[in-house]
Amino acid sequence: MAKKKKKNAKKLVLGVLVAYVAIMALGYMGVSYYFSSHFLKGTTISGIDCSSKTATQVKKKIQKQLGQYKLRIAELDGKTETIQATQIDLTYVDDNKVDELLKEQEQWKWITAFSSKKTYELAVTTTYDEKKLKEALDDMSCFQEENVVAPKDACLKEQNGEYVIVPEEEGNTLDRTKVEKAVKDAIESGKTEINLEELGCYEKPSVWKDDPDLIAERDAKNQLLKVDITYDFGDRSETVDGSVVKDWLIRDSDGNWTVDESKAADYVQQLAYKYDTFGLTHEFTTHAGKKITLKGGDYGWVIKKKETTAALVEYIKEGKTGTVEPVYLYEGKIRDTNDIGGTYVEISIQDQEMWCYKDGVVVVDTPVVTGNVSKGYDTPSGSVWAIDAKKHDAVLKGEGYTQPVTYWMPFNGNVGIHDADTWRSEYGGEIYKTSGSHGCVNTPTANAEKIFNTVEIGTPVIVY
Repeated sequence: MAKKKKKNAKKLVLGVLVAYVAIMALGYMGVSYYFSSHFLKGTTISGIDCSSKTATQVKKKIQKQLGQYKLRIAELDGKTETIQATQIDLTYVDDNKVDELLKEQEQWKWITAFSSKKTYELAVTTTYDEKKLKEALDDMSCFQEENVVAPKDACLKEQNGEYVIVPEEEGNTLDRTKVEKAVKDAIESGKTEINLEELGCYEKPSVWKDDPDLIAERDAKNQLLKVDITYDFGDRSETVDGSVVKDWLIRDSDGNWTVDESKAADYVQQLAYKYDTFGLTHEFTTHAGKKITLKGGDYGWVIKKKETTAALVEYIKEGKTGTVEPVYLYEGKIRDTNDIGGTYVEISIQDQEMWCYKDGVVVVDTPVVTGNVSKGYDTPSGSVWAIDAKKHDAVLKGEGYTQPVTYWMPFNGNVGIHDADTWRSEYGGEIYKTSGSHGCVNTPTANAEKIFNTVEIGTPVIVY
């Protein structure tokens, strides 16, 4: 009897254990079943606590979190702007990735989940209104015209006679296409901050201060600006230095900096307009103090433009300094504004008188006989000519005559000053009107000699 009771007790204990195990197994399976549709404890997806949440609940949390999304956009000078989810209608797109994560979890290990955590980073698929995104970008301060500073290339500036490099200015102009792409990439990847400078969204200068070509240009130009020459025009002068030459610099066919010869030629042409006097108008004060205007003749200065230009270009290239003269085709005796100077011969047709000045002092004052008016041999007048030659014991020949003279000083072709004592005993008065010369200026031998010894070839002769 005791044995039977003992045996029944054992069966009872075993039954209880089996029942307990069965209950536990059923409980475990029940919890496991629960976690087939719920995430395990300690599960985090993209920063969201998904413990015991269904996929649907997680998706709602993701959408809620998206509604709080802000993209912080860092700009130059520490400025920041933001674009918020509400501005662009940012919406979660159910791509079943949450469901897949739920399916992949080992719900049977729910018991160990209490002591271990599972963290997932999920690339959340979203959609947004692109039109509203463009509008949000349009509203950003960095795209407002009044806030935009365009970049500037480094460049050369002429300063105190030389070129210096003006550094570039980076400005703050954004490449709209690049910004839009960067923002879209950030939103679509879930980034919360981007730096536009680091992403290369700013327009940059194309030329920087350390650009080798810019430095080479500066050095080449400065070499050409070293010239400092002064053209000597007697009581006047013209200076060619860097401030003048800076506007003449061009690149040649090889890309080297040089002088624009056409501009140098224009400069020389202007010198000629200003300083040439040959055959042009001269203002003259007569022995009596009367101011007269003389036109024409062959006295004065003429710049040889082509040769002067070539010389000027070479001066610039070699960086010449100092005083120079133009190359002249014709030269007068004095380069001052009054290029007649103080040594000249003055002849008055009306007064039939001639004066020879040496350094402003009269050395000869003599009566003369000029061309025979009645026969049309008038002595040329109203101009300034130059002594073309000086000949001693010359023979003058013309139509119907051959005449030896002791002193011959031609100034206008076959017209000149000479002695005439061998056939004249009187000078001055009105002799020239009916018994004048063939156009020459006749004067007593003694005076002709003084003039001959005073003047040089090129000495001006004024006839009026």
